[in-house]
Amino acid sequence: MWLHEHFSHRNRRCPAKPRLARCCHQPRPKLVGGSTITPDGFEARIVAVDDDHAMLRVVERALRRRFDMQTFGSAEAALDALAADPSIADVLLTDLHMHGMTGFDLLAEVRASYPTVPVIIMTGRATVDAAVEALRLGAYDFLVKPFEASQALPTAVSRAIAYRSLITINRDLRRRLDVRDGFEGIVGHAPKMRQLFDVISSVAPTTATALISGESGTGKELVARAIHDRSHRSTGRFVPLNCGALGETLLESELFGHVKGAFTGASTSRVGLFEEASGGTLFLDEVGELSPSTQVRLLRVLQEREVRPVGSNETRRVDVRLLAATHRDLAVEVAEGRFRQDLYYRLKVVTLLVPALRDRVDDIPLLAQHFVAKVSERLGKHVESIEADAMAALQRHPWPGNVRELENAIEHAIVLGSGSSLRSADLPMTAATDNDVARPPSEEAVLPLTDAKEAFVRGYLRDVLARAEGSVAEASRLAGMDRSNFRRLLKRYPD
Repeated sequence: MWLHEHFSHRNRRCPAKPRLARCCHQPRPKLVGGSTITPDGFEARIVAVDDDHAMLRVVERALRRRFDMQTFGSAEAALDALAADPSIADVLLTDLHMHGMTGFDLLAEVRASYPTVPVIIMTGRATVDAAVEALRLGAYDFLVKPFEASQALPTAVSRAIAYRSLITINRDLRRRLDVRDGFEGIVGHAPKMRQLFDVISSVAPTTATALISGESGTGKELVARAIHDRSHRSTGRFVPLNCGALGETLLESELFGHVKGAFTGASTSRVGLFEEASGGTLFLDEVGELSPSTQVRLLRVLQEREVRPVGSNETRRVDVRLLAATHRDLAVEVAEGRFRQDLYYRLKVVTLLVPALRDRVDDIPLLAQHFVAKVSERLGKHVESIEADAMAALQRHPWPGNVRELENAIEHAIVLGSGSSLRSADLPMTAATDNDVARPPSEEAVLPLTDAKEAFVRGYLRDVLARAEGSVAEASRLAGMDRSNFRRLLKRYPD
């Protein structure tokens, strides 16, 4: 109802300038009567592309009274004009079947370079598959010729302008909002974090692939989500995948999809995450865990923008921005032959380093209070503050598990503590330290070195698995080991 009232009042043309002039009245879109005005106060600009000049004249007659129109006889000419002046198009209409570049080709180029411009596909040879493919690749609408040009076409264009206007308004509001919990939900004011926020702000509006590095638990996925939320793809899906949590066959099926019968257990066909994320962002966490064959397939997707499902001979086009993360030093992995150099350079067009918590100690009080509010609300407990000795203990701890470990420690303290304030004794690491201090010197005989090593390894494995909440993949990453070697160690030293 609001949208109808908001967009339906009659537009009054600003008398100052007849065309492309700043309107002195309501700056939001007017979709009924007169010319359609965009949120920036300008007459809406439409680009139509078709190699059938008779059809171009039909389109122009239907739209020119309400919009600022430009027409082109080929996709190449339209792209040249957009490159010279991107502001000529608030909406782009294109025929599907043209000589040279097709409508799909033009759609892909516009989505990549001008992602806020809605594209409407027009065709006289419509099929269900073509319509599905157009919408999957990011087309706003699909019109079948011959359509009622005097009604259907202006209505579709007006809806596309309204859609673009809402995206613009939302983006502008996001820039102005003072986010209570920090930068896109990332809490931190330390200098290294402010530098990270500056890089995120710079890279987000682009289409560049980015590699996010940092230790486990530092919040690399939050950084990837912030890039997505501040990008032109924010209305699309953000699809995360942990590459270290799946075996090679299952991982390739998740990424690229598979056809029925491609492998044992593939009873039905499945669309992969690259296709599910089309029009949005795919985030590959722990990309350093990819097998050599999966690295080759990923490189091809980045180069060709096409995927081939497992067991299929057909390729499918995708429109995805890829963000990757790893706790490994990929430059070392490349030097030692475990990671492809060409893929490494494809991924690290832009690099972002998320600092370890020990390198931003001044943020610990802010983070701790943030987690107290978040966890106590989730658990239904009334905890408001952290006592001074507990805060000092938090700032002294080295936090090998980084922000994730800090959140777990706060949750542990809230679950086991009592009262409205967290005490030092409630924290897991201070309790462990106190127990160590209180324990008297052992009077037992000294263990042989071999037995002492075995006892240490068993204790280490128990500790790292506890920190990883039982996940072998996560524990192997914390231990800095290959997952298969970590599993062999678990079999050698069963608890």
